[in-house]
Amino acid sequence: MTELTATPETFWSSLRESLLEVIPADTFRVWFDNIRVGHMDQDGCELITPNEFSAIWIRDNYLDVIRQEADRLVGYPFTVELLGCYEEHAESDSARNRIAKSKTKSNRTSGPSLQGRSLGINPKNTFSNFVVGAGSELAHAACVAVANAPAHAYNPLFLYGDTGLGKTHLLHAVAHHALNRNPATRIAYVSCERFTNEFIRAIQENTLTKFRSRYRSVDYLLIDDVQFLAGKERIQEEFFHTFNELFEAQRQILLTSDRPAGEIDKIESRLLSRFQWGLVSDIQAPDWETRVAILSRKSQAMGISIEAEILEFLAKNISRNVRRMEGALTRVAGYVGLTRKKADLETIQRLLRDILREENLSRITIETIQKRVVDYYHLRMADMLSRRRPANIAFPRQVAMYLSRLMTEHSLQEIGNAFGGRDHGTVIHACKTVENMMDQDASIKVSVELLTEQLSQSIA
Repeated sequence: MTELTATPETFWSSLRESLLEVIPADTFRVWFDNIRVGHMDQDGCELITPNEFSAIWIRDNYLDVIRQEADRLVGYPFTVELLGCYEEHAESDSARNRIAKSKTKSNRTSGPSLQGRSLGINPKNTFSNFVVGAGSELAHAACVAVANAPAHAYNPLFLYGDTGLGKTHLLHAVAHHALNRNPATRIAYVSCERFTNEFIRAIQENTLTKFRSRYRSVDYLLIDDVQFLAGKERIQEEFFHTFNELFEAQRQILLTSDRPAGEIDKIESRLLSRFQWGLVSDIQAPDWETRVAILSRKSQAMGISIEAEILEFLAKNISRNVRRMEGALTRVAGYVGLTRKKADLETIQRLLRDILREENLSRITIETIQKRVVDYYHLRMADMLSRRRPANIAFPRQVAMYLSRLMTEHSLQEIGNAFGGRDHGTVIHACKTVENMMDQDASIKVSVELLTEQLSQSIA
């Protein structure tokens, strides 16, 4: 789209869809749901928030992200300004002047900031905004080292850890730091899934030369969620040669994964060995003190005063996922800022009921479910992994798969792998079988519901 022809309403509808892909749902619901478009022309638009507090918070935390998505949607640099409702002016000339003034300022923006936006990296994910704890100290130090001395310190740098602990934040921080040191630095930051999709598209459109030129001529290659290479032979082959060319040219490679390299299934040994050539560092869940420090710094950045008792409650009850913890804080900050009411613990518990439930469910593991099912049906743990199919083993195993699908965030393939290397189709069949049996046999329904209740209570 090279010329803006949309109405304000359709433009905001399209922009909302793009923003929902990069902004956490909780954050979006609190801060973005009530936005409307004010003045709009070919150069830019005004987004009107319900109050000045909302405008300030979004401006400080997400304006760069909004502008990046707007640029991508329109097809050229497009100015976006945020206003609180009382700032809104009816006179179109005033609106046009504000947009023009903002556009002039935007044109003077420094190179690193503009490059960072074009890369899709969050402007808030910097080293200065990363709270270092015992579980992330090595990973943070290694990222600082490669940002200052690419391909001299650790190459590749392989970071792994559970979702929401800061791996992506550190990748973004490396990119920001490298661009601040040298705006001419060439960086490619992409998720493994997007890398794969772009490769497939390049094959379909006969543009492999362009694809390879893009990824093999950079100073930094940052790949998120490299575990998605598992089982994809053609893309592994392509990534192997990309890795080799960059490594031999002394270009920095950073990779993240949700598990150690050695635990990524169905990956070529030659590629696996390269992942382990440099430094491998895990990121562990932060301890209580670090979580409190993260929340305290985040609340200060929001410009909101939240009592220590509330911060400590959040740090205690949301411990496994920093991203979820920050999302909870955002919701609390939205409540305090928009209602101007003091938030007590009872209100916080009600406000965060769904997030606290998600946190509890995330503590349930497939192994926990397997052990509970084994005890209930008087089996052995080995029966969960075996290929034996007598009914007294096969059905309990299917129940365990069903509960794993219901009560964890693992993919079908990850669940299958945990049950002796079965494929995702087996897991789907197991879930359908259990659901059908529950509909046909009341005693089976009671048993499955009892197991579900026991597992829920075990982490309450």
